[in-house]
Amino acid sequence: MQEELKVEDIKKEAEEKRCPVQRTLYYIEKFLSDHMCGKCFPCALGTYEAKIRLKDIVSGKGKEADIFVLRRVANEMIVASRCKKGKKTARFILEWMGTEYFNEHIEGRCPDRECLAYIEYRIDPDNCIMCGECQVVCKFNAITGEKKKTYLSGYLSFEILQKRCTKCGECAKVCPTGAIEIVDIKEQVAVSG
Repeated sequence: MQEELKVEDIKKEAEEKRCPVQRTLYYIEKFLSDHMCGKCFPCALGTYEAKIRLKDIVSGKGKEADIFVLRRVANEMIVASRCKKGKKTARFILEWMGTEYFNEHIEGRCPDRECLAYIEYRIDPDNCIMCGECQVVCKFNAITGEKKKTYLSGYLSFEILQKRCTKCGECAKVCPTGAIEIVDIKEQVAVSG
């Protein structure tokens, strides 16, 4: 009975994530962090393989073959796992595999903008009032520009240096005008290309 409760707790925690791919990865990582009996190979080895494939997808390195392997692993776990925990884990994986979320990640987009490999923070110069609050809060010196001073002109507008940005989102929280936007990297490449 306690084993079933544990799976439900993991599921509740995983559902706090907006992105289904992130949910599945979180669920698998929690599943693996708990004691495993090791009596059935599809469960023991399959979940590790699923974790590797999910990490690739979340980090922007995923391929269609990863989706195929995830589906195969989950189907094998449903049939061959000896315990309810393994079978429930496989069902959790398959629950989200039927949606387009996994395919969208393979194509280079996270619809929920939760997977950091697929997004960038950008400053919209039309909405920026050059207050400098974003630059002050950035711990990684990823924002360049000059704070506006009364009766002077010729300022460098604020810009986020993508190579330094950790995508923590602190700058967006302090922006009084909402000038800092989260954009899809794929859309940015399409616009500039």
